[in-house]
Parts: sequence; structure tokens; C-alpha cells
Amino acid sequence: MSKKLYRSRENRMIAGVAAGLGEYLGIDPTIVRLLIVLSVLFGIFPTILAYAAAWIIIPEEPFVT
Repeated sequence: MSKKLYRSRENRMIAGVAAGLGEYLGIDPTIVRLLIVLSVLFGIFPTILAYAAAWIIIPEEPFVT
């Protein structure tokens, strides 16, 4: 079974992008969040654009019934 990348519904701070990436990569979402924040703080403006694009492109995880 292949993994799918989704934005997290449960473990979100802003849009669920970092949590979704963490779950997909099998790492703690906090690490992904820290990497994003550090990237933005060190002046890497494309990080903001990439986050916004991911927010738009990556679907939200489906409801589990």
C-alpha cells in the first residue's frame, strides 16, 4: 500500500502542512515545523511561498468514518 500525502486535520498549527509532511516522512511534525521556522528566520523567502503552495496543493486528509 502506498502512502499518500495529506494535510493533517488533527495535528495542525496553521494549515496542517508540517504535520502532514511529518506523518508522511515518518518524523515528528515538530521537527518539520522547526525547519520551516528556521528557514523563514534566515531569510529564505521561498519557504513562505512553498508553504502557501503546499497549503493550496496538498489535499486535507479525508474524514475517517
